Amino acid sequence: MTQATRTDDPFADLNQPSLWTGINAYRSDPLIVDLTSGLPRSIREELEQHGRFVTSHEAQELARMANQGTPQLRTHGPRGERLDVVEFHPAWHALMRRSMAMGLHSSIWDAQADPEAKGHSHKVRAARFYLTAQLECGHLCPLTMTSASVAAMMASPAVQKDWAPKILSRKYDSSNKPAMQKSAVTIGMGMTEKQGGTDVRANRTSADKVSDGIYRLSGHKWFMSAPMSDAFIMLAQTKDGMGCFLVPRLLEDGSANGLHFQRLKDKLGNRSNASSEVEFTDTFGFLLGAPDGGIRTILDMVTLTRLDCALASAGIMRASLAEAVHHARGRSVFGKMLVNQPIMTRVLADMALDVAAATALAFRLAEAFDKASGSTEDAAYARVMTPVAKYWCCKIAPALIYEAMECIGGSGYIEERPIARHYREAPVNAIWEGSGNVMALDVLRVLNRGKDLFETVFAGLARDLGPAGKKTIDVLRAAMALCEQDEGAARLLVEQMALAAGAAELYRLGAGKIADAFIETRLAGGWRATYGMLDSRFDASYIVDLLYPPAT
Repeated sequence: MTQATRTDDPFADLNQPSLWTGINAYRSDPLIVDLTSGLPRSIREELEQHGRFVTSHEAQELARMANQGTPQLRTHGPRGERLDVVEFHPAWHALMRRSMAMGLHSSIWDAQADPEAKGHSHKVRAARFYLTAQLECGHLCPLTMTSASVAAMMASPAVQKDWAPKILSRKYDSSNKPAMQKSAVTIGMGMTEKQGGTDVRANRTSADKVSDGIYRLSGHKWFMSAPMSDAFIMLAQTKDGMGCFLVPRLLEDGSANGLHFQRLKDKLGNRSNASSEVEFTDTFGFLLGAPDGGIRTILDMVTLTRLDCALASAGIMRASLAEAVHHARGRSVFGKMLVNQPIMTRVLADMALDVAAATALAFRLAEAFDKASGSTEDAAYARVMTPVAKYWCCKIAPALIYEAMECIGGSGYIEERPIARHYREAPVNAIWEGSGNVMALDVLRVLNRGKDLFETVFAGLARDLGPAGKKTIDVLRAAMALCEQDEGAARLLVEQMALAAGAAELYRLGAGKIADAFIETRLAGGWRATYGMLDSRFDASYIVDLLYPPAT
C-alpha cells in the first residue's frame, strides 16, 4: 500500500480519501488566479477569502440543507384567504444574504459600492459568481435575474429611477412587504407560456393600457422563476405588439397584485430555488420601452443571463472535477494511487482541458462586456460569442460532471457528496435562457445580418491562435458558408467557433501546452464521444497537476 495515512483520520486505513472540503477554491485554481492577476490586490484578497468559504464545511452544509429543505408553496391561509407565498429553508436565506452582500445581484451597475472594480466590473463579478457556483447554484438564479433586469429597465428611465436604488442595495430583505418599503429587492422573470415555450411571440398574455406607462395584465406563465421576487419582468401582448413589463408582486398598499401561484415545479435540479406556474388577472405592470418593443427590450436582459449560464456551468464543472482529482489522489487501486493509473490519468486530463477552455471562454466573454463600449473588437466578440459560449459551456457540463462522478465510483453516486447536486444542476443552464438550438439560431441571426462582426471576431482568434490560426479560421469560414445554405448545420458552426475561441484564449493566457493539447484533440482530432482519448504525446500527468495542483 503506497497511500499516505493521516493519524487523525479514522477512515485513512480503509482507503477512503478525505472529503474535498477546506481546500481554497480560488488559490487551488491556477487558471482563475491567472485570469484575475491584473485585478487590484483588494479584489484578489476578497476572492481568496471567498474561495476558502465555498469549500468550508459550514458553507457545504448550507448548500446541502437548502437543497434538501426545498421551497414550499402556501396558496391559502387558515381563513381561506389567498397567501401566494413561498417559504424557504433558513439555509437559502443565509446563502442569499452572503451573495447579495458581495453584490452578485448589482455590482456591475454600482461603481460607487465597488470602486476597486472600475473598468473590470463584469470580470470581477464573474470571478465571484464562478466561485459561488461551485458551492450552490440555485440561489444564483434570482441574483442573475435581478442583475440583468436593470438592462431592461433602462428602456424606461422613470421605472429605473424608482427601482434601481432598491436593486443596488446589498442588504438582503426577505420580508413580504411592498418593494418600496424594503431595504432591497430581487427581480424574477416570466416569459414562458404553455402554448409557446421558446416561441415567445406566440404568448397570449394580454396587456391593456390604463394610463401612461401603466398596463393591466391578464394571462398565465408556465414558468415563473423565483416567485418570491419583489417584481417580475414579463412579456405580454399590447394592441401595438409584444410589450415588456415590470410587474410588482405586491401593490403599494401591501395587497396582492393579482398573481395566483398554481404550483411549484418539481424540478430535476435547481431544487433550492422555486419555479412556479402562475395565473393572473387585473395585474398592474410598468411598461419598459415601446409597447411593441418587448422582445428587443428583454433581449438586453437575456444577454447578461446567458453570460451567467456559461460561468455557472464552468464553475460546477471545475468543482466536480476538482473533487474527482482529489479522490483519485487519495485512493489506492491495484497497488498504486488511482490518479497514477494511466487510463485514469488520461480521463482526468482530458476533462481538465474542457474545463480550462470553458472557464477561459466564459471569462473572455465577461472581459468583452467590460470593454465593448470602447472597442470594436470586444463589441463584436460580445455579440457573436455570447450565444456560442452559452451553448458550449452549458452543453458539455452534464456529460463532464457525469464522467467525474464515475471517476469517484459508487460513492460519487450518493447525495452526501456535492457532485450529485452538481450533476442534477447542470442541465438547467443549457435549457434556461435559450436551449442549444435557440443559441445556434441566434448565431445565424447575426450571420444573416452580415459577416462583418464574424470577420472581426475571426481576426482576433487568428491572432491569438498563432500558427494554428489560418487553418482554423478557414474551417470556420467553411462552416459559415455551409450555414448560409443549410440552417440545419448551425450547431456545427457554433461548436467549431467555441472550440477555436477556447483554444485562442488559452494561448492568449500563455497556457501553450494546455492549448496545444486542447486544439489538437478537439479541432484536429478524429471523432470522439467520451473522455480519455488523449494521445500519449500529451503529458496527462502534467495537465492534471498543472490545472489541479496537489494540496500541500
